[in-house]
Amino acid sequence: MSKTTNKFSPEVRERAVRMVLGNPGQHESRWQAIVSVAAKIGCSANTLNEWVKKAEVGGGRRAGVTIEMAERLKALERENRELRQANEILRKASAYFAQAELDRRPKS
Repeated sequence: MSKTTNKFSPEVRERAVRMVLGNPGQHESRWQAIVSVAAKIGCSANTLNEWVKKAEVGGGRRAGVTIEMAERLKALERENRELRQANEILRKASAYFAQAELDRRPKS
């Protein structure tokens, strides 16, 4: 999976979001505000719209999973996968050693 580099710093993103959300009466609609600000900073309107949505989720004004929670969930899923792999290895090793112990006993 390739990661794209972020062309815009977090400060620029935050300022652009503030420009969209901070002046509700300056434009006829939110989308017009997004298009206007996006043109000023040189990003696409869809990109800025995603930044605004994430800011609203992070601020509790929109339902959704915050960035921190998504990162935490990803880390927990990774840990869960690693623990399942470790359990499988231990299960196989236990079966192997139990069979080796049975093979070692003398038959009467």
